[in-house]
Amino acid sequence: MQPDKFYYDNKIVRNFAIATIVWGIVGMTVGLLIATQLYSPSMNMGNQYTTYGRIRPLHTNAVIFAFVGNAIFMGVYYSLQRLLKARMFSDLLSKIHFWGWQLIIVAAAITLPLGLSTSHEYAELEWPIDIAITIIWVIFGVNMFGTILKRREKHLYVAIWFYIATFVTVAVLHIVNSFELPVSIFKSYYVFAGVQDALVQWWYGHNAVAFFLTTPYLGMMYYFLPKMANRPIYSYRLSILHFWALIFIYIWAGPHHLLYTSLPGWAQSLGVAFSIMLIAPSWGGMINGLLTLRGAWDKVRDDVTLKFMVVALTAYGMATFEGPMLSLKSVNAIAHFTDWIIAHVHVGALGWNGFLTFGVLYWLIPRIYKTTLYSKKLASFHFWIGTLGILFYAIPLYWAGFTQGLMWKEFTPEGLLKYANFLETVTRIIPMYIMRSIGGAFYLSGVIVMAYNLFKTMRAGKLISNEAAEALPLIKEANEPGEFWHRRLERKPMTFLVLSLIVILIGGMVEMLPTFFISSNVPTIASVKPYTPLELQGRDLYIKEGCVGCHTQTIRPFRSETERYGEYSKAGEFVYDHPFLWGSKRTGPDLQREGGKYSNAWHYNHMMDPRTMSPGSIMPAFDWLIDQKLDTTNTAAKINAMQTLGVPYPNGYAEIANKDLDKQAKAISANLAIDKIKVGSDREIIAIIAYLQRLGTDIKNKPSK
Repeated sequence: MQPDKFYYDNKIVRNFAIATIVWGIVGMTVGLLIATQLYSPSMNMGNQYTTYGRIRPLHTNAVIFAFVGNAIFMGVYYSLQRLLKARMFSDLLSKIHFWGWQLIIVAAAITLPLGLSTSHEYAELEWPIDIAITIIWVIFGVNMFGTILKRREKHLYVAIWFYIATFVTVAVLHIVNSFELPVSIFKSYYVFAGVQDALVQWWYGHNAVAFFLTTPYLGMMYYFLPKMANRPIYSYRLSILHFWALIFIYIWAGPHHLLYTSLPGWAQSLGVAFSIMLIAPSWGGMINGLLTLRGAWDKVRDDVTLKFMVVALTAYGMATFEGPMLSLKSVNAIAHFTDWIIAHVHVGALGWNGFLTFGVLYWLIPRIYKTTLYSKKLASFHFWIGTLGILFYAIPLYWAGFTQGLMWKEFTPEGLLKYANFLETVTRIIPMYIMRSIGGAFYLSGVIVMAYNLFKTMRAGKLISNEAAEALPLIKEANEPGEFWHRRLERKPMTFLVLSLIVILIGGMVEMLPTFFISSNVPTIASVKPYTPLELQGRDLYIKEGCVGCHTQTIRPFRSETERYGEYSKAGEFVYDHPFLWGSKRTGPDLQREGGKYSNAWHYNHMMDPRTMSPGSIMPAFDWLIDQKLDTTNTAAKINAMQTLGVPYPNGYAEIANKDLDKQAKAISANLAIDKIKVGSDREIIAIIAYLQRLGTDIKNKPSK
């Protein structure tokens, strides 16, 4: 039988590689900027488009979906063709995928600084962009499965298992977490509210880490590490156990982000239990990777690509051990909402995702350009400056997190909060923030050096756009007697796809369906009423300015929190919150009981110049809220949308909502005039004040001290 002759498409790989490098520099530069904003408010630059609240989601989206996303597609398009002995199914689909993904990234870069955000962490993009993501993801899936179906290799290698699980799970996560009711082209409300919305978001948020930042990278590890080391993967059977256990267990762990909240206790307990179990498959993957290098440590010493891979696997092992430990309630009680979590996340992001991407780029670019790396010394410099950057980034933040968690909980011998003023816990960790930004600068400088090194490599060689290859055509064979069951499954990609889908759906369904359909899981509170039109507009401005990035709105049932903030949070308080705004980080204090604690004048002055009311504050000023008129043309549409979602406004209320809005706004404006503050009732600052003064006032509140 004569072998088929065909060509691998290296041009699409090159395109995604360049996008990875460019967006990596952009995303990390924005990350360095927001790191400096945490100790130098002037770095917010005095305008609304570059404040921490608006560009923090720009940073997370850029590094996750632009840098890591393009790196995933780079690795998949390169390895998939070679593992299947086939060119990608459609060059046209490859091009649409590439340019569509870049346009989505550009849309995010434009809309997020404009304040067009849903507030869901890692899913802030508004509904038109969500639809575009869905379309491009389907195009990627069609291209991938079309290639699998026309393959010349009988069995699907382990890397492809992870690619399949990534595709199907990310599709499910994105669709479920994007159930939104559009109000306009730039605004939507999530269908779910309060506790239910929180569960869906962190089911998505945790598993976005699992199936976007982890499983495709494990697939890349299983392909590129053996290629770099020129050794087979350590254990085929361990890879089977690693894969199926990981995708089954990971999907259950999301509720560990919501410990001590008003999420039902049984869901929290499930999240904790499966998080602990997650250590085994995660470390199974790490061990399988590291043991592949057994007997090859001399090569690791001399080959910079393998150095990057070893540190990446080590960081993966550290992060996947620490994650389950942080899900233990006793640890979570101290760590949650602190910079400890930021350090934990960045060990994974900078070490696992970053270093594995760098290793693959250094190995791949010279091969598709048929040349050698421009400078091994520059690559080695990148490795060491990057490693130093991770240490300078993570260690100070761990220290900051320990400091925050313990200071928040400390009482005097008399039984009073020792650090009753939240700002004391912020100013104490400013030196750690400065050191963190130094680490970020080190890491970014290494990436810039890599970009120079790789572009010089490209110039020295010539891209082999269509790389010649040949392989025997695939011959379908019957199952062999006594053949291992998984070997038979590896010949059936569609069966593999369906089985993967079933495995990942089980955990989500068990955790979410009871919360949605058993009303006792979210008991109502009669005194909790819908937001007034002005408060609803103010809440949307709160989301627009990214306040949820620094302030939580959920009080845990600890004495330290109830003494500081007031009565702990109840599930029934959030039934009209579309979306929920519990947050994940306390750079500033919790605001759930903010209503009535301070005067309207205090809030006005605090928004205009935080340091006049709170000396040493790192919060940016929001002085444009005085100048900008509140857009009330969409009030009726927002009320109608809320009614559609089940919020009990009276019939026909949308038509008269602006009258109530105007009345409440004039009352706040008149109250400010008493304190000699003249501001029109039609300004955005009035709506923000109305919302802040409403928070927590629906239930009888134990006064905080």
